[in-house]
Amino acid sequence: MRALEDQGVSRVRACAIVGQPRRTLYYRGQLKDNDPIATRLQELAQQRPRFGWRRLLIMFRRKEAVGEYRFRRIYRDLALQVRPRKKRKVRYVRGNAIAAVQAPNERWSIDFMHDRLANDRTIRTMNVVDDFTRECLALEVAFSFGSADVIRCFEDLAFERGFPKTVRFDNGSEFTSRAMLQWGAERDVQLHFTQPGRPMQNAHIESLNGKIRDELLNAHSFLTIFEARRKAAEWLADYNEVRPHSALGYLTPREFADRFKTTPPSQFSAA
Repeated sequence: MRALEDQGVSRVRACAIVGQPRRTLYYRGQLKDNDPIATRLQELAQQRPRFGWRRLLIMFRRKEAVGEYRFRRIYRDLALQVRPRKKRKVRYVRGNAIAAVQAPNERWSIDFMHDRLANDRTIRTMNVVDDFTRECLALEVAFSFGSADVIRCFEDLAFERGFPKTVRFDNGSEFTSRAMLQWGAERDVQLHFTQPGRPMQNAHIESLNGKIRDELLNAHSFLTIFEARRKAAEWLADYNEVRPHSALGYLTPREFADRFKTTPPSQFSAA
């Protein structure tokens, strides 16, 4: 363009020769004020310290529109990248396969986790997830759990949702007891056990466990078990109703579950 202008060709003619629109020749970029976006992004990052840029973008766009590239540039400039956790390599194990779920309340998964209070006393959490909607159905905290506690939790959930077709868990004593086997037979619920030492066979609950560990247990130090229960209840509500889930197209589990009709708990209708 400049070479043509040096030869005495007009700017209009030069643009026509090279095929460049004149409006791009006169365009001057405008600096945008990124401070409001950066301020709100820092607030979101402080509230959600384990969220990456994708989930933070979903949360940000719920109140204000912003371009992805602009958002990622500000995110990078603020050095808000989350350090990924190192995962040990696992081997895919054939066998003991179970069909994929096709509807809500078709299969629940349950597992336990351990943590410690500030006085070094051990506490346990009992986590239950719906494998289809990814809803966290229960997140209970206690010093210990037995098969009676597991059955009581299932009965409470079934009062509102009905019983699932299948419950999946490991080979812990809480699940292999005679009371649990009898409960499954009476309620016509299939009890599916994973192979010992193969947590990857129950991937949905292991994924939920990782989120609970990362965003709840590792993020707080509990003075008492009552504080732990309160924080767990707050996290459960936030997980189901606010937190976007990548496997659900960044919908919340509650939003995803609302798209499906839940079968009423017919087991209790007669009573």
